[in-house]
Amino acid sequence: MPVKLKRSFFEKPTLAVARKLLGMQLVTMVGGKITSGTIVEVEAYHQRGDRASHSYRGPTPRSAIMFGVAGHCYVYFIYGAHFCVNIVTEKAGTGAAILIRALEPLRGVATMKRRRHTSQLKSLTNGPGKLCQALGINRNMLGEDLLHSKRIWIESGLAESRKQIGTSIRIGISKSKRLPWRFFLKNSPYLSR
Repeated sequence: MPVKLKRSFFEKPTLAVARKLLGMQLVTMVGGKITSGTIVEVEAYHQRGDRASHSYRGPTPRSAIMFGVAGHCYVYFIYGAHFCVNIVTEKAGTGAAILIRALEPLRGVATMKRRRHTSQLKSLTNGPGKLCQALGINRNMLGEDLLHSKRIWIESGLAESRKQIGTSIRIGISKSKRLPWRFFLKNSPYLSR
């Protein structure tokens, strides 16, 4: 039976947490509907040496949550059209988070299809904006504690073998492009790219 992940899971080094998130389940309860998906793709962001990170220049009103307690949601709006959900990592004061880029749909697929206005299973959650729309994630979840929230949390899933995890540079950024901080399940048909 899946259980919510503990704080100690998120307090470890960001790159290690990013890999361990693969195979875990992101779950939401919105409007009385449960939706969830297995995490199949993530990207890590860190204040130190990562000019693409919102935390690179230190805390701002937008990025302050990244410097907070691990296991909280950092949700932001991008391109004036999409929400993105990140999970804060490491000890408070660090400035690190992991972007959830893609999920394999699990529970509440009919609800996800309605929210996304599509019947195509593969395109429901294969991108950070798509998965937020499918799971009903928006700015109201900014700062939610994944350990105690009744609206969003992460449950244990299947631990993935290192052989199944691929690594690449991150997608759609212009700064610190060469950092190999995107991690994904190699054979998943639900990846964003």
